[in-house]
Amino acid sequence: MPPILPDFSNSVKIKYVKLGYQYLVNHILYLLLIPVMVGILIEVLRLGPDEILSLWRSLHFNTVQILCSSFLIIFIATVYFMSKPRTIYLVDYACYKPPVTCRVPFSTFMEHSRLILKDNPKSVEFQMRILERSGLGEETCLPPAIHYIPPKPTMEAARGEAELVIFSAMDSLFKKTGLKPKDIDILIVNCSLFSPTPSLSAMVINKYKLRSNIKSFNLSGMGCSAGLISIDLARDILQVHPNSNAVVVSTEIITPNYYQGKERAMLLPNCLFRMGGAAILLSNRRSHRWLAKYRLVHVVRTHKGADDKAYQCVFEQEDKEGKVGINLSKDLMAIAGEALKSNITTIGPLVLPASEQLLFLLTLIGRKIFNPKWKPYIPDFKQAFEHFCIHAGGRAVIDELQKNLQLSAEHVEASRMTLHRFGNTSSSSLWYELGYIEAKGRMRRGDRVWQIAFGSGFKCNSAVWKCNRTIKTPTDSPWADCIDRYPVHIPEVVKL
Repeated sequence: MPPILPDFSNSVKIKYVKLGYQYLVNHILYLLLIPVMVGILIEVLRLGPDEILSLWRSLHFNTVQILCSSFLIIFIATVYFMSKPRTIYLVDYACYKPPVTCRVPFSTFMEHSRLILKDNPKSVEFQMRILERSGLGEETCLPPAIHYIPPKPTMEAARGEAELVIFSAMDSLFKKTGLKPKDIDILIVNCSLFSPTPSLSAMVINKYKLRSNIKSFNLSGMGCSAGLISIDLARDILQVHPNSNAVVVSTEIITPNYYQGKERAMLLPNCLFRMGGAAILLSNRRSHRWLAKYRLVHVVRTHKGADDKAYQCVFEQEDKEGKVGINLSKDLMAIAGEALKSNITTIGPLVLPASEQLLFLLTLIGRKIFNPKWKPYIPDFKQAFEHFCIHAGGRAVIDELQKNLQLSAEHVEASRMTLHRFGNTSSSSLWYELGYIEAKGRMRRGDRVWQIAFGSGFKCNSAVWKCNRTIKTPTDSPWADCIDRYPVHIPEVVKL
């Protein structure tokens, strides 16, 4: 039988109803003030010149009142500007592009695995299954020491990789910004698993002969989210040191951390982690206001280390044969989801428009009072951001965040393509993703970017940036020679 009522989902444009609601709630203050202001203006226009003049004369002023009022206004303005946090600018950044000689296509990776694990075919088969579903492409790179059979993870080789990655990124940053080594006031280097003595930050200071009074920091053991922790640290230091430049270097050194054992949970990082690094220039100088690419708006950090499962879900340890590796727990995705939920709860009120916050509040009240089975409302973060940089930790991570945040394929394109072209470069992956968006010519003045990263401990960290100026497609990006090929279709399974 034909339906009694028409199908309103087809006859009414629900999208426009939602847009109307968002506009109404987000601009409610203006919509209320405009009629009041118009009413006052009409009443003033109705008064004659004599009435306006008599009204002005009825106001009595004396010198003491004027001086006190002026002093109060100046005092309030001074307190406001002195207590206002300094604006932190991201002037520019540079990502390291590995040489072609370090490329590891699937065939090479699997051949090495068969030769290294020739007595354990099940581990080889496990790595092949992971690689088939990883989302990585044929152009990812591993350091020279890993290309040997068996690998040669010596201290000298690890230092060599660190120098190659960090110095290349720093040289590129100096070239792009015109920054001189003596202009660096603050240096922060983060590398989770390789922490030599002297530190990597000391290595940079020695190479570029930086000033003796430089404030340097070396962060280790903080996982893939350490890049945003470094940004947060730089922000805090720049708040108390005016007119300063801070350089943040984010990388992960693969050479000493390539697992050569048989434990499956510890073989997984071998399939995902690849070479990479980035150098970022932050500044609070007013002269950089118009030159900088981005302005830092928020940094939100969430740490779930108080929970034992969260603390141990990414854990460096020895296997039964005494070989050291990173053990990834099966509970990793569930723990990452909980950390993300906590992070979103904090960052939501800072960035979401009033319309989304109101819907979330009404749903929450409805679930508490009326029906606990009501489906919880997931805020639409697409109303708060134009671009998303989700840590390219693996295909499962990107899939889960896309589903939970209800993002489109285009919103996670930068993360998927970064994973495909460069692999999981740990804390620097966010900058390759930002570089992808710029290389595609999508970054416009006023656009907002949300960077989300996960790390051992367990941590979920977020940074929000606002674009200062429309960015032209860069010619010196690591994407410059391949951006025309992207995006590419990534099948669910690549048969090897």
